[in-house]
Amino acid sequence: MDVLDRIYKLRESRNWTEYRLAEESGLPQSTISSWYRKNLTPSICSLEKICDGFKITMSQFFANEGEAVYLTKEQHEMLEKWNTLSNEQKHTLLAFLSSIQPQSNITNNKKTS
Repeated sequence: MDVLDRIYKLRESRNWTEYRLAEESGLPQSTISSWYRKNLTPSICSLEKICDGFKITMSQFFANEGEAVYLTKEQHEMLEKWNTLSNEQKHTLLAFLSSIQPQSNITNNKKTS
């Protein structure tokens, strides 16, 4: 996938200028412009900001054209709340989620005891 082409298509589908995308994503317009001038691929951090600006997930960004990405109501709510967290809060939440043992393992452990 050509990431810059995808950003361009998403921007054009909304009739957004690079300036509008910069405003929505919180990235400097000069950064966005330089990606195209220098044919650079944005960092993951920048792509997250771009997706936040477009109000889409990274999965939606990378989905093939016409390929639907469906989220449950709870998943959508989690993503909306995720977008309001600071980087420190995101790091803490990810650490917490990583520490939780999946429910299936807990059930399996009880059966073997």
